[in-house]
Amino acid sequence: MPQQFESNQRVVILGGGPGGYSAALAGAQLGAEVTLIERDGIGGSAVLTDVVPSKTLIATAEAANSILGANDLGVEVFDKSQGEDLAVIDPAIAVDLGRVNKRTLKLAAQQSEDIRSIVAAAGVNIVTGQGRLDGEDTVVVDDAKGKEITRFDADTVVVSVGASPRTMPSAMPDGERILTWTQLYSLEKVPEHLIVVGSGVTGAEFASAYRALGSQVTLVSSREMVLPGEDKDAAEVIENVFVKNGMNLMKRARAKSVVREGDQVIVTTEDGRTVIGSHALMAVGSIPNTQGLGLAEAGVQMTESGHIRVNRVARTSVPSIYAAGDCTNFMPLASVAQMQGRTAIFHALGDSVTPMDSRFVTSNIFTQPEIATVGWTQEDIENNVVQGEVIKLPLSANPRAKMLGIKDGFVKLFARTGSGTVLGGVIVSPKASELIFPLALAFEHRLTVDQVARAFAVYPSLTGSILDAAQSMHIVRG
Repeated sequence: MPQQFESNQRVVILGGGPGGYSAALAGAQLGAEVTLIERDGIGGSAVLTDVVPSKTLIATAEAANSILGANDLGVEVFDKSQGEDLAVIDPAIAVDLGRVNKRTLKLAAQQSEDIRSIVAAAGVNIVTGQGRLDGEDTVVVDDAKGKEITRFDADTVVVSVGASPRTMPSAMPDGERILTWTQLYSLEKVPEHLIVVGSGVTGAEFASAYRALGSQVTLVSSREMVLPGEDKDAAEVIENVFVKNGMNLMKRARAKSVVREGDQVIVTTEDGRTVIGSHALMAVGSIPNTQGLGLAEAGVQMTESGHIRVNRVARTSVPSIYAAGDCTNFMPLASVAQMQGRTAIFHALGDSVTPMDSRFVTSNIFTQPEIATVGWTQEDIENNVVQGEVIKLPLSANPRAKMLGIKDGFVKLFARTGSGTVLGGVIVSPKASELIFPLALAFEHRLTVDQVARAFAVYPSLTGSILDAAQSMHIVRG
């Protein structure tokens, strides 16, 4: 049983996203008096407008891709009824985006309500409104008009207010033709030609999804390759798949402006190139929702970008104030926000805690195929940051991949020179997000490749490639 604390331990949480509701549940579990303040809905943008909706849309795109790819397996689908409002991908398939988006938003709302029920059942006091600090130990709640509703005294405050899409003054979204990723779910029809500005994770995911849904897609990238900063081999696979699937890539093309002219949008780059489409998606990063919260006045140190500086236990420069999620200077992932929220509460209330290390965070990019990573990188090894060996096995050699018609992807494993301790890895594959967990466990628990190699993988299976990679790195003992 968890240690119980006195009821006078007052925890107030600003924001009900993954970091906030995880902190709330942890605080209730430890017996604290917890108040959670959220203005839009429990789950925050991650559930209502970001992670859950986008991955639901991507799941639909994957279903469409699976049907298209079934021809290679000897399966053909025909449907004679095709409505004029549907985007025809193939003579056999059409996508009703209005229906897709209704399902997407309904699922997000259901998930939000499910989380609210769990949090309320745990005994957390949920307050609707906009929270802000009034000093180190007082939280004020305002209504939508900025009028004070109530205030709470707190022994511990957790700020988990998330982030919002970044916009450009020369490319302001209108919610109809020029869109942020939070506005996509109002579309009733698949865009005829979607121009995606930004080739980071968000841009690549939506470009991949809408191409599968039937849009002509142009991806405007300011860099030499899509997904800059990711494993180079993985980014190369995704780029090749994009091109093979008919996507138009504009490289070394930094957007200068995006303007709407009637039913068209015109994207102009800084070097004078232009591209005309029916819609534009702005995926140029995000900004933390930290303005007007009284953070600086309370003594909380911030970065130049407005993010909250936190240490490895999610504590800010003010001992009683913690922060979690995309509003911090740590990794902007929902799973990280959840762990930060729990870690913050455990540390604040005196429970045992393990400081977070970004190298142990498993991340995934939901393109088709997906890219999953954990641990050290190949670049770290090549730059002698860590002494390691690399092995890369193509999925095309995996028997299960052959059966499923998978042609693109690989398993890459890193191990420390000499000892063979697993240092991390990269998986590029359909459902890589599910396949990466064995590598995450091996890295977390410092297993060697020989220890991994002694485990049994189902034959045939995609995880068999992880086993093959580990066996290929066998350490010969003298």
